[in-house]
Amino acid sequence: MAYKAPVKEHLFLLNEVLNLQSHANLPGFADATPELMSQLLEEAARFCEGVLEPLNAVGDKEGCRHDPATAAVKTPTGFAEAYRTMVEAGWSALSVDPRWGGQGLPGVLNLAFNEMASSANMAFAMYPGLTHGAFSAILEAGDEAQKALYLPRLATGEWAGAMNLTEPQCGTDLGLIRSKAVKAGDGSWKITGEKIWISGGEQDFTPNLVHLVLARTEGAPAGTRGLSRFITPKFIPGQDGTPGARNGFRCVGLEEKRGIHGNATCFMSYEGATGFLLGEETKGLRLMFVMMNEARLGVAVQGLAQAEAAYQAAAAFARDRLQGRALTGPKNPDGPADPIIVHPDVRRMLMDSRAVIEGGRALLFWTILHQDIERGATDEDERIRADDVVQLLTPVVKSFLTDRGFKVCSDALQVHGGSGYTTHFPAAQYLRDSRIAMIYEGTNGIQALDLVGRKLPAHGGRAMMAFLAELDAYAAEPADEAVRPFVEALKSAKAQLQEASLWLMQNGVADPDAAAAASHDYLNVVALAGLAYMWARMAKAAQARIVAGDADPYYANKLITGRYFLERILPEAGAHLAKLKTGAAPVMALAAEAF
Repeated sequence: MAYKAPVKEHLFLLNEVLNLQSHANLPGFADATPELMSQLLEEAARFCEGVLEPLNAVGDKEGCRHDPATAAVKTPTGFAEAYRTMVEAGWSALSVDPRWGGQGLPGVLNLAFNEMASSANMAFAMYPGLTHGAFSAILEAGDEAQKALYLPRLATGEWAGAMNLTEPQCGTDLGLIRSKAVKAGDGSWKITGEKIWISGGEQDFTPNLVHLVLARTEGAPAGTRGLSRFITPKFIPGQDGTPGARNGFRCVGLEEKRGIHGNATCFMSYEGATGFLLGEETKGLRLMFVMMNEARLGVAVQGLAQAEAAYQAAAAFARDRLQGRALTGPKNPDGPADPIIVHPDVRRMLMDSRAVIEGGRALLFWTILHQDIERGATDEDERIRADDVVQLLTPVVKSFLTDRGFKVCSDALQVHGGSGYTTHFPAAQYLRDSRIAMIYEGTNGIQALDLVGRKLPAHGGRAMMAFLAELDAYAAEPADEAVRPFVEALKSAKAQLQEASLWLMQNGVADPDAAAAASHDYLNVVALAGLAYMWARMAKAAQARIVAGDADPYYANKLITGRYFLERILPEAGAHLAKLKTGAAPVMALAAEAF
């Protein structure tokens, strides 16, 4: 079965759980009426299902091809045409400020489109995603001339963007970067160095490609404090934006990867390339985090999106595949065997997947809604509260949704059995494509360390205290009898999160190894509490429709899936709490030479 965009799920979250209409004071929200959102997402579904999804296997089989003589990259058959279709339809600029040529709609609505695109074709969807990161960085730190030149072209997709951080000798430790930038005397800089793993570093979609390069200026301090960011276009544009002379960098090769074959992952060589300083000199690391936070949320979308596509494929296979008989007696008596969906272990894998996907999607949508609030609110206290939510939950959703997304893809392959291990079915590609999301834009271990080392103690723990208070406040509201189990589960999850947070505050400062050893488990406690909160909100919204007389089985099924989460997945939080409280001793006891 081909991927089908979960439009109904998206509209349920946007209209009934998050109630976007209650945020009409924010820029673009008043235009996002239920009618417009429905029409827009249905059209997005047609594009993703009809244009992008058929190219997913094509991209996987063909990959990208590099011409050493010209340094050009040929993307898979149909990718360039699909890109032009996307740009002409305006999908690239859905939530961009109209000042820069966008439609100005809420970012949380754009998230729904991004999820569809990544489910349909993750490798393709990375290209516009990277452009959005470049756009955000220039919007944050560019001068007026840079914004006027680059932002409208990046916003509409006329030009594309790429981020250049990693080098052969360094990955996460950017303090080891060797690329150098020397003043050229005309306001520009000359950049020399090598960059690896540059997604979308070269392609055949756009007439220009804007690289944002992290490099060290002459005399700058060692380590990360000496890094600056440079706008380095493939063709140096004139004031009117016309691409001019070819810049002094090139793609010298492509990485051979386990997945995302349709995305060009490039080895870039800079040989006195012309770059233009973005923001202040030696302040590139701070700007990098602007891009990284955007990118980490984008990777969370990828984890969710691949999980959704894999779950759909597994559920369809389980309904159709005949094998064995149900233990309680034949369910397909006129056929030679029962469909495997009758077997409890197959149901377990599918229900695990569905409960995590639906809860994780809600948490991600809620996080992006707060990003919209932070950007559009006029009240400073409201803006700060929203930013706290985004900062706290960014490493959580990136790590949790990519970890669980990969597990969903693995379970989907398992549901397929031997068929899943072949390329005739899509499960193997989903598994291969999803694996990178746990690694890039900061490995999931780095996300956990970021959570306990930076996000939790920031501003005296303000963000976590506000999050706990919100869970308390929601749990204190009156609840329908059908919703009460969700509220009680939320109270329990909140208590476990509070206990875990107190343990870290009491033990982490005195023993940094204890905090690091606990970080993975702590992140999962935060995530599961977040999902418990989302399931309580979804249960309340679904039950309200049932009480109002809506007979659509969608709402009853939502409650069934939610109860599965409460009974079969949320108890994992207790195990994570028990493990984190053991500290560093069992983790660090074995001598290094014994491994």
